[in-house]
Amino acid sequence: MSWQAYVDSSLVGSGHIEKGAIISAAGDSTWAATSGFTVKPDEAKEIVAILEGGGKGPAVDKAFSEGIHVDGERYVAFNVEDRHIYGRKGRTGVIIVKTKQAILVGKYGEGQQAGNATTTVEALADYLIKSGY
Repeated sequence: MSWQAYVDSSLVGSGHIEKGAIISAAGDSTWAATSGFTVKPDEAKEIVAILEGGGKGPAVDKAFSEGIHVDGERYVAFNVEDRHIYGRKGRTGVIIVKTKQAILVGKYGEGQQAGNATTTVEALADYLIKSGY
């Protein structure tokens, strides 16, 4: 399956994610994304720095104090751990999960439930990790 197919069918196709992207674990390239949804290079570097901190450190502190940015939008970080970042903005939010080689980014909209969105992105991450990615 192509990276774009994972975004289109496993993330957006689930009905629990409005827009999604898959970027490299280094944050230096976008492998696939929903049309019109972009994780900008500076946003990707910010995400990588937070995830490399393993839930601790200055990048994580900054995420909690200043938020995280995806597609030009600021989200309040409310959960940061070894492999994931969860952020919200009003009734929308982002779920970001790192695998061995990739970072999955899923944005859920106002009509979608955060819990279902989280389960969707985390399940795809688990599958990719088991597949060596």
